Amino acid sequence: MSRLLPGILAMAAIVVASNILVQYLLGQWLTWGAISYPLAFLVTDVMNRVYGAPTARKVVIAGFIVGVICSLIGTQIQGEFGPIVTVRVAIASGSAFLIAQLADVAIFDRIRGHAWWQAPLASSVVGSALDTALFFSIAFSASLSGLLPGDVSWANEALPLVGVGPVAPLWMSLAFADWLVKLALAMIALAPFRVITEKMTPDAA
Repeated sequence: MSRLLPGILAMAAIVVASNILVQYLLGQWLTWGAISYPLAFLVTDVMNRVYGAPTARKVVIAGFIVGVICSLIGTQIQGEFGPIVTVRVAIASGSAFLIAQLADVAIFDRIRGHAWWQAPLASSVVGSALDTALFFSIAFSASLSGLLPGDVSWANEALPLVGVGPVAPLWMSLAFADWLVKLALAMIALAPFRVITEKMTPDAA
């Protein structure tokens, strides 16, 4: 349990903070949650490097449970336009988190013997892409409206991609901006990953 506790606490803090910060806009295409959420991949990768894949998976499951609890609470809180978390968004959030984080663990574990930076970078990049694609498509794509409840007409308004690209549904601009932030933070996170893992296990690198 002493191995799990720091990772679980860090993951829980990130999940809770992100569920709160996603309510606040950061510019036209992002929320503050887009800045905090990618840190979950850093926690997963640190736990994977230091304690191995089985421990990292347990931390992911704990984060998933916390996320589900946050989503359930959010569906009961009424905002200006209804619940602050719709059932569809809750399904998208939980599915994307679990699949992306477990993919991160698997990829990291498979290439953990390569150069110190390759496993955290590759796993975070792939995991981030999966997370973004799954969350935004499940939460907002009009093609899934027959399967999932909720009005997503606002997210399917046709606009230039992030204001400058080809015309696409609004949710694709939101997804693209979110993905770019995740990519940037995956590279930035290499520095704290190196420092943290060296402090926790001098032979980890």
